[in-house]
Amino acid sequence: MRIAIRSLAVAALLVTTHPADAQTWPAKPIRLIAAFAAGSAPDVVCRLMAERLTRSLGQQVIVDNRPGASSLIAAQAAAHAAPDGYTMFFATTAALVTNAFTFKKLPYDPLKDFTAVGLVGKNPFVILANPGLPVHNLPELVALDKAQPGSLSFASDGPRNFSGMVGEWVNKLTGAKLMQVPYTVIPQGIQDTVAGRTQLVILAYAAARPFVADGRLRPIAVTSAKRDTALSTVPAVSETLPGFDFQGWFGVVAPSATPSDIVLRMNRELDRALQDREVIQKLGDMGVQASGADSPEGFGRFIAEEYERWHKVVREIGIEPE
Repeated sequence: MRIAIRSLAVAALLVTTHPADAQTWPAKPIRLIAAFAAGSAPDVVCRLMAERLTRSLGQQVIVDNRPGASSLIAAQAAAHAAPDGYTMFFATTAALVTNAFTFKKLPYDPLKDFTAVGLVGKNPFVILANPGLPVHNLPELVALDKAQPGSLSFASDGPRNFSGMVGEWVNKLTGAKLMQVPYTVIPQGIQDTVAGRTQLVILAYAAARPFVADGRLRPIAVTSAKRDTALSTVPAVSETLPGFDFQGWFGVVAPSATPSDIVLRMNRELDRALQDREVIQKLGDMGVQASGADSPEGFGRFIAEEYERWHKVVREIGIEPE
């Protein structure tokens, strides 16, 4: 089954071979659909890339914010847009991967409706504790939970969202029984953890940074395979659970059947922007790790691997699609 999933995903996400003349593209502004609200941390990343692409392409790249419904609104609009190179999607893990396992039915097909263009960056999450909790790393947290069963809880943005699923996967792999407390609005969960009503919270680095900087929350682990340069003293979960690597990520995809030379041109310009030191620094300040766009084929394989990885997690922690 894993081989079938990977083959299907790669076939669907690799660059199409329809001929087109990229020498005349773009001849008008390009719409970059985003699934988050203006002013949010992901929106800032999207607008940084749009600004750089505008410079290099010579046409305005306009961010079209369509937040809500776990990225369904934005993904549907992008999937059903004309495949002419003038609409692209600033996609996330949720839109292209996890939604396939948490919803019974989607208004788009994440494997068939998009062509991979390029990876923008990866966004590790941080497991944070109230400073009063006597733990400084994951082994200490697990030991405390087992010594005081039922006493520890973590705030999440919902059991079918990234923080909730990662928290439950940590429970599954360690035998811990951290109680998940889902919040409709995660800032309330953050404040409750600061106040000690919940003991832990799992956040993207951009959201965690101000609370770490002033000591209101203590980082105890990052969810990337290796330590994050912005939090170099904080262990990675993989140091306790080898192979653990769950990060959010951003990437650009286009409607399927978008001409291959347009996809390749956008990939080249995206990669050029991501090699710029100023861009790398700005992304790093927001906790986004960038090292180039990869090729469309490479990004397609990455999405296929993520699809397989998250399928296993969702199945094993017992989430049923709704």
